[in-house]
Amino acid sequence: MAGETNKNPKLMGAIEAIVFASGDPVSMERMAQALETDVETVEEQAALLMASYNRESRGIRLVELDGSLQFCTSSEYGAAVRKALEMRRNTPLSQAAMEVLAVVAYNQPVTKAYVEQVRGVDCGAVISGLVEKGLLEERGRLELPGRPLLYGTTPDFLRCLNIQSLGELPPLPRQEEPSQPEEPEEDIESDKHS
Repeated sequence: MAGETNKNPKLMGAIEAIVFASGDPVSMERMAQALETDVETVEEQAALLMASYNRESRGIRLVELDGSLQFCTSSEYGAAVRKALEMRRNTPLSQAAMEVLAVVAYNQPVTKAYVEQVRGVDCGAVISGLVEKGLLEERGRLELPGRPLLYGTTPDFLRCLNIQSLGELPPLPRQEEPSQPEEPEEDIESDKHS
C-alpha cells in the first residue's frame, strides 16, 4: 500500500509514452531531464510501472537495462509473435560466440586482438556476427598504432540474459594455485629414511 500512495499516474503515463515512442532503451537520467524531475522520482514511478506490466500473462514487459528502460515482449509468447509476424527463429549461438561474449562481457571494452589472445584463435567472423546480431557494439578506438576498434556488450545482450546490468553476471571462478613445492620435499624426506 505504501507504493500506491506514491503513485503519480501522470508521470507514469509520461514514462510509458517515452519508452514506447523510443523503441530503444531510454536512460532514467534522460527521462528525468525531459520530465523536469529528479532521477529518484523517475526510478520510483518506473518501478511501479514495471510491476504493473510484469504481471503474469501480460504480453508486454517493461525491463530495466543498466539504468535504462525498454519494452519487450514476454518470452512465453515468443512462438506466437514469430508465427504471426512470420519471423524466422534465431539460430542458437555457437560455442565460439558464447566464449567471445563472455570474454567481452567480463573485460570490456576490448579489442579483437585481446579476444583472440584469450581464446587462441581468430575471432573476426564471430565478432562480426555478434555485432550483426546486436549483442556487441563498437565502443571507439584504442589510442595505439593502427587504432584498433574496441568492443562492448549492448542492452540487447543484457535483455537476452534477463539481467539489468553487468554487475549481475556471476563471478568468474577462481583458480587455486596447487601447493606442489611441499610434496617433493616430503618425498625427499621419505627417501632419506629408506
